[in-house]
Amino acid sequence: MVMPDFPSREARRPDAPKTPGLSFVPIGAQALEAGKPRAARFRPLLWLLLAGLFAGLAGCSREPPEAALRSTIAGIVAAAEARDTDAVFEPIAEDFSGSEGMDREAFRRYVTIMGLRNQKVGVQLGPLDVKLIDKRATVKFTAALTGGAGWMPERAQVYEVDTGWRLDGDDWMLISARWKPQL
Repeated sequence: MVMPDFPSREARRPDAPKTPGLSFVPIGAQALEAGKPRAARFRPLLWLLLAGLFAGLAGCSREPPEAALRSTIAGIVAAAEARDTDAVFEPIAEDFSGSEGMDREAFRRYVTIMGLRNQKVGVQLGPLDVKLIDKRATVKFTAALTGGAGWMPERAQVYEVDTGWRLDGDDWMLISARWKPQL
């Protein structure tokens, strides 16, 4: 919009263009500083820098031990439901000890047979009672397991489970598990 020559901030600047008789002054929302304090122009940049700083710091930190253990258990559950025996056994230690004297290989055979017997597997865990002791932990929970050939489970069992874990580097490894049928 062309406006008659009124004194404006732009007109008072030494680097402002000199147009005899008329000056072009942006008005409304496009005007420089459109009613906003000067510092407001730099706020988005400041927020962007702060967000980048916090994201960088978050990337440098490790997951707390209890959160990492809960994440490992969630990974086992997801792998069991996907019937991926190799992924189930990634966090199970070589010196694993299970119910009724089961070692890691006997437990692997048992899980493999259950996976072959059930086309669809469901695992629901109750609340996890986690107790951390230095680089070891115990986790107690109730697990409901279902299995069958179709969308409707043909078998179901609820277990009371007590597990022992060891922290190896950044990874939690299952070293013992005891389960007892509840229903």
